[in-house]
Amino acid sequence: MNEYTLDSSYLKQPPVRLKGMFLHIGPSIILTASIVGSGELIMTTTLGAKAGFTALWVILVSCLFKVAIQLEFGKHAISSGETTMQSFNALPGPRWKGISWTVLAWICIKGLQLIQYGGIIGSVALVLKLAFPDVDVWIWVIIASITTYLLVFKGHYRHIERTAIILTAAFSLFTIFCVIALQSTPYSISLSQLGEGLNFRLPASIIGVALAAFGLTGVSADEIISYPYWCLEKGYARYTGKREPTTEWVNRAKGWIRVMYLDAALSMTIYTIVTAAFYILGAAILFERGEIPAGYDLIIILSNIYTESTGQWALAVFMVGAIVTLFSTLFVACASGTRMFTDAFAQCRLLDFYNPVQRSRWIRNLSWILPLIWAILFLCIRAPVLMVMAGGLSLMLLLALVVYAAWFFRYRRLGKDLKPGPIYDILLWISIFAIAAVGLISVFNLW
Repeated sequence: MNEYTLDSSYLKQPPVRLKGMFLHIGPSIILTASIVGSGELIMTTTLGAKAGFTALWVILVSCLFKVAIQLEFGKHAISSGETTMQSFNALPGPRWKGISWTVLAWICIKGLQLIQYGGIIGSVALVLKLAFPDVDVWIWVIIASITTYLLVFKGHYRHIERTAIILTAAFSLFTIFCVIALQSTPYSISLSQLGEGLNFRLPASIIGVALAAFGLTGVSADEIISYPYWCLEKGYARYTGKREPTTEWVNRAKGWIRVMYLDAALSMTIYTIVTAAFYILGAAILFERGEIPAGYDLIIILSNIYTESTGQWALAVFMVGAIVTLFSTLFVACASGTRMFTDAFAQCRLLDFYNPVQRSRWIRNLSWILPLIWAILFLCIRAPVLMVMAGGLSLMLLLALVVYAAWFFRYRRLGKDLKPGPIYDILLWISIFAIAAVGLISVFNLW
């Protein structure tokens, strides 16, 4: 089956009951596996360690107010059947040899973001080094790269979805448990501390970390751009079929868009709770101890948020959980990155993305090239937190492109028959203004 081809033989009526809708969720769960890695474990905790509770609002805004942008990308994929890069290549603006500036901008920024995943693969290696100190870090980096390749190179959608769920669920629940356990320790949290985190102040000294955290937490620009591929592979667009001026097509499209709304809402609830938990642990424990995660001490310092809240027995659980969580980010990043790069190169006319043989060959090749590049970058730079921060800042740049594309999809491409209600449009504009406001507040505080 060609997952990206719309054919009448694939048409399927959307479920009406909630139980049936739950059976068809999944694309956002894949994103959650990526979100709960570098963004939460490393960047969110580091921001809490540096800022205390002051920047809690940044995390909440990041998680709650980017989802409408994600929905617009998913809705566009369902209604048009287009991939993200195909949609980008149709956006107005300058072109170079027939390639849109948006595709070229994505390739450049995504190239810079490879540094981020170098930091994550290095973090996985550091956890393994802590668990098995007799093995050098560089060996663990190579092992992590090869493992990522083996899991991804033949990974079809169902395999990726199930693996993503397994890799994130247990550690997320344990992190929430640690926040609850915190109340019986000297690091217990008060309502005044939580209130401090909602006063919309941002000290100039933490702006760089806050922007990186905003770029990485919630659905980042990277996850928003990759979301249509998972919606297409899940089948939402195939089940809807090619656009037709008929009531049947409109009803199918609206039905599968409702399923996508549920998918995104469930994912948002999960990653908002987990992200807030990571931030609170960093602010309550690491900020009070004056410990900032950095360098090769990154994992040892991060482990304190678990051992100080539940006891030394949690160190082993942390190491297993950190490996699983960070590796889930690598796994999803490689799976989505291979698809996005393949699609971008197709817009540069290096292949036909809709030819399943060519597409599969490029995805397989990129599934070992990307982890290899990540490994080389870490072994050259060896600063995991700074590398992840660099990725977060690059994603802030990409957010501007994502916001523009979402606006264009909603007001220039979406048919009147699928026009949403005023509440949806209000939420979309809140998302746009929230993203702009964080940038403006950061610039103002920095000035």
